[in-house]
Amino acid sequence: MIDPLSEVVALLQPGAPLSKQVVASAPWAVRRSETGRPFYMVVLEGACRLRVDGQTRSGLITLREGDFVLIPAARAFATSSVDSEPPGEGENVDTPITPMPGGARIGDPRARVDTRLQVGHCVFGSPDAQMLVSLLPAWVHVRGDPRLRTLSQLVAEESRAQRPARELVLSRLLEVLLIEALRSNGGGQASPGLVRGLADPRLAVALRALHERPGASWTVARLARAAAMSRSAFHDRFGREVGLAPMEYVLAWRMALARQMLGQGRASIAEIAEHVGYASVGTFGVAFTRHVGLAPGRYARSVRREAGARPRRTSSPTGSP
Repeated sequence: MIDPLSEVVALLQPGAPLSKQVVASAPWAVRRSETGRPFYMVVLEGACRLRVDGQTRSGLITLREGDFVLIPAARAFATSSVDSEPPGEGENVDTPITPMPGGARIGDPRARVDTRLQVGHCVFGSPDAQMLVSLLPAWVHVRGDPRLRTLSQLVAEESRAQRPARELVLSRLLEVLLIEALRSNGGGQASPGLVRGLADPRLAVALRALHERPGASWTVARLARAAAMSRSAFHDRFGREVGLAPMEYVLAWRMALARQMLGQGRASIAEIAEHVGYASVGTFGVAFTRHVGLAPGRYARSVRREAGARPRRTSSPTGSP
């Protein structure tokens, strides 16, 4: 059986992380406006507060020891000690940050450390990463999962080591970390996305059917029948849980597969068109060009050209938190 979540994570090609330990002394606050790199954090000791811009009904999440947070799209966010509120958009932050081996020190360096965090970034190697990330939740919060804590520590150790096959081991560890974080539901929360859709027993049937047969003649009615729901009820629930209308998701997934196959160069455009549900090369070309901005042939050449010129990725165990 096809696992949609594993497919999406595998296509993302996670790798080259930056992972470090951050220690903090209250009061403190840090704001991150950088986007483009997925972010994860484990609370090893103490507690803190998180605000993800534009997310969560209350606007704030309190994180306690053992909690894990994943922000796949690396949206702007802020963190703070529990006795203060994370700064909002446009607010200035003056908390001192001092680099230290393997991480950073936040707050007064002379004060008692009351919070320890393992934080990390990773990059997605897929040229289609932005679209694929749109299928995932904007944020995932999991409470007290020992497997995620262990995986985060393994990633941190491997990122600081210089052992043979380091990049390969890191990419595999990150795949497992992302899948484990996304599938966890032990008291956790997630915003709308593929994870919420797969947690719904009826929507999960339709999603798995689509991923198993992306080239089938899918319509909202046919997907609704697979889920044993009425068309209108399915359409409403799918949009609420997944965050996209059903046919928007169908198109997004088909284009992701098409872009992957074009980049690999192992199939003809006609074969790719048939695989993702188009009756002719012409109709596929029109849809692909409208969605991606390049004709299929031009896109394939550009991806292969970029892959040939792309430098090897490296990571550093130190840097700003």
